[in-house]
Amino acid sequence: MIMGNLLKSLTLTAFLPVATVAAELPPLSENQRIVSEFLAAAVGDEIRKNCPTIHARFFRVLRKANELENYALSLGYTEDDIRAFRKNEDNKALLRQMRDDYLSDNGVTPEVAEDYCRLGRQEMANETLIGSLLWGG
Repeated sequence: MIMGNLLKSLTLTAFLPVATVAAELPPLSENQRIVSEFLAAAVGDEIRKNCPTIHARFFRVLRKANELENYALSLGYTEDDIRAFRKNEDNKALLRQMRDDYLSDNGVTPEVAEDYCRLGRQEMANETLIGSLLWGG
């Protein structure tokens, strides 16, 4: 009897919709890898926009974005979950604040191009994720 109930339970669980699994996952904004990689992209983008000698490695950026999406999908999130995370204004504001804090903590003064260039060169020299998304000097 116990085995029969267990088998019924397992059989019913196998047919639960995938959305139920995604609903049980924590918000993407709580996933450290996802937040860290979005932050790296945001900092790298700010460096390349403000330093005339540093540029984005666009193919690498695209590859990393694709890898990150595949990672989220492998955890059970849907493309709709990922899209909602990216478009959420609260997430965008928090990411901007984290980006600005990172830049400030690393001695970058807004509108001082050399500060952005120095940080970009430092990130590349230290072979960080941010640095891996940039080239130039």
